[in-house]
Amino acid sequence: MTHHLNENELKKKARHHRRDIIKMLHKAGSGHPGGSLSSIDILTVLYHNVLRHNPEDPNWADRDRFVLSKGHICPALYSILSDFGYFEREELKHLRQYGCMLQGHPCMHHTPGLEISSGSLGQGLSVAVGIALGARMNKTDFRTYCLMGDGELQEGQVWEASMAAGHYKLDNLCAIVDKNGLQIDGKVDDVMTIDPLTDKFLAFNWNVIEIDGHEVLEIENAFRQASQFTGKPTVIIAHTVKGKGVSYMENAPGWHGVAPDNEQLEIALAELKEVE
Repeated sequence: MTHHLNENELKKKARHHRRDIIKMLHKAGSGHPGGSLSSIDILTVLYHNVLRHNPEDPNWADRDRFVLSKGHICPALYSILSDFGYFEREELKHLRQYGCMLQGHPCMHHTPGLEISSGSLGQGLSVAVGIALGARMNKTDFRTYCLMGDGELQEGQVWEASMAAGHYKLDNLCAIVDKNGLQIDGKVDDVMTIDPLTDKFLAFNWNVIEIDGHEVLEIENAFRQASQFTGKPTVIIAHTVKGKGVSYMENAPGWHGVAPDNEQLEIALAELKEVE
């Protein structure tokens, strides 16, 4: 990890990553901007100020583990990994190209810094539960984090994993729900409502923290609270805006999986221009 970033530095980093996301998807001509933009503040805080990791040794035994369950938002993660030096930034220009390092859904065999290959929604929390349980059995002190989308919580496997995490009291596990309210087919509440979400996790014996998923200090404080809570796993329910930071993408279901064209790229980059 680099030095601990303050609030302004975190916001500046997140803006940098948002620009990367837009440029990567434009160059690729395909991908998923909506969820990448809604989750980038969470990932920025996690990697810069929370996660124990080492870009010079991606397989460092004592690293914290991060499971990206909603694998389609990997452009957000790729931007962060490149920023830390897990691979050259030049690779960002080759997103979703056949035979290249950065595929449209993350592949652990091609990209340094990934714990799992993901993209089939609903599976990440099960993997994270297994990692956290293994850490306890091996008496190791690393923590495991898992980022999920809210539409993903419609999958039954998520709740089987939640039940197991609560049963085994995995307080070394922290799940994060990017609750932006939208999925590929429209509003989550219209497709298959997941609420009352807090009550559900409480019933499965989880500690629950609700935050604004774009307020970096709230995000950091939630991660701190999670690391100090004992006896139960913690889920951070982060209320976010799909497409956050690009006006025409915000709260627009159509931008779940569409790349910006040339004109849209320029508008987005103008809105995300560098600020001091």
